[in-house]
Amino acid sequence: MLVIAHRGASAELPENTLPAFERAIELRADAIEFDVHADATGRLVVTHTTPRPHQTYPTLEEALELMRGRIPAFVELKTPNRYRRYDVVARTVGLLSPDDVLVCFQRRPLEEARALRPTLRTVQHVGVGVSIRGAREAWAAGFSVARVTRRGVAVAREFGLVPLVYTVNSERQMRMLDRIGVAGIFTDRPERALRLFPADPP
Repeated sequence: MLVIAHRGASAELPENTLPAFERAIELRADAIEFDVHADATGRLVVTHTTPRPHQTYPTLEEALELMRGRIPAFVELKTPNRYRRYDVVARTVGLLSPDDVLVCFQRRPLEEARALRPTLRTVQHVGVGVSIRGAREAWAAGFSVARVTRRGVAVAREFGLVPLVYTVNSERQMRMLDRIGVAGIFTDRPERALRLFPADPP
């Protein structure tokens, strides 16, 4: 089971912050997911909600620099169509390392990203505007834990998609998802998931 620290080790430390990312690395999560918006000046900043004036956020560059060579980043573009004038997709793709992954709810930004870099792994969230079939060009399909079903996981696998589920924090749900064939989870509690699914020794 791939254990992806959702916004870092966000049950322990403030989400989408460099300390939360550092903690996820210390815990030996398999990857870290975080959210990216463009602020009013076009900077790519790490935050789940729309950036507010006079608040300080890590930049995408700072987050990726922290992780580079240490852990893959799952970079989720939040409503990138809103920021088209800032060329958010191309700029983000240009910053990603080969092990990094681009995540989005909208299909068009991921299509644009794959056109720019065909080898880039992408996660298409499904069930909200995009069907599993509609995600078939992605590397993985992201299911909400509230909507995922055994059949949906099976269909994703039939299309060659890696089935991932967000956001999973209870051990009961983690075990259930493992039983139905889910390949990875986004979790605020990576330490809990890693106890259930310890990483293979190096």
